[in-house]
Amino acid sequence: MSEKLWPRVPAPPFPEDPGEEEAEEAPVRRPTWKLNLVLFLLTGVTTVVAGAIQQGVNPLADPGQIYRGIPFSFTLLLILGAHECAHFLVSRHHHLDVSLPYFLPAPPFPFIVGTFGAFIRIRAPLRNNHALLDVGCSGPLTGVVVALPVLYIGLLHSQVRYSPGRGISGLVLGEPLFFKMVSWLAFGPLPEDAVVLLHPVAFAGWIGLLVTALNLLPVGQLDGGHVVYALFPRHHRLISLGSLGVLILLGLTLWYGWLVWAALLVLLGVRHPVPVDAWLPLDRRRRWVGGLTLLVFALSFTPVPLSLG
Repeated sequence: MSEKLWPRVPAPPFPEDPGEEEAEEAPVRRPTWKLNLVLFLLTGVTTVVAGAIQQGVNPLADPGQIYRGIPFSFTLLLILGAHECAHFLVSRHHHLDVSLPYFLPAPPFPFIVGTFGAFIRIRAPLRNNHALLDVGCSGPLTGVVVALPVLYIGLLHSQVRYSPGRGISGLVLGEPLFFKMVSWLAFGPLPEDAVVLLHPVAFAGWIGLLVTALNLLPVGQLDGGHVVYALFPRHHRLISLGSLGVLILLGLTLWYGWLVWAALLVLLGVRHPVPVDAWLPLDRRRRWVGGLTLLVFALSFTPVPLSLG
């Protein structure tokens, strides 16, 4: 998820060699873990129950069948955990004062996934665009590296049914390009009347792609906002506002959920703090990584994530 950044503070004098950072490192506090552990365990419970409900289990009438939600829960927490742990480790690599991941449990019903996601807190300003891009890219890239293989494994265990005519009614998931590519690897070309009933592991992989796309929206201080600011600092605000406009247009024409997400982003803010050493340019390798991250966003995004068939 998005990371909190402090407002800009006065920059220290420039180092003699712009290629080397000589900034004094603030002491990094040892992360607390008790609240993080409690939230993680609660999220484990809510996602297991949500996974069981997806399998048609009534947790109140038949609690002995709740274990059927474990594959979904384990896979989803693996993807979210990989995303946030990557943020944490890269932040510590840059000597940032950062919290352990906070997982957010959600009621299993009507929120059929059992979680609102996870986030970390960065308690100090990022010194330069190097750190900004590294932190912003690390989570989505790691998350999608985990999501794609588990999606493939889940699709291999999914059912393909053929329903000519009106098709099968129910919840229909959008298919980003990543999903189409992995589906082709798993099944080959499918006819138009084919309907894939996702295995819980595949559904968790699909959610991983959705989470990646949402985090990489180039707005404010989302991961995508960090990446865009590091790559195009002068155009970040324009890109943020333009992206909000696109979300509103999509919300009015294709999927109302984008209106809710756009409103949330407005509340969070579209501005981005200026790094202390904003003058330090990105190297070529980081520009390539930033471009790759934007490509991952394009391949993970779908204009209509959910609809009723």
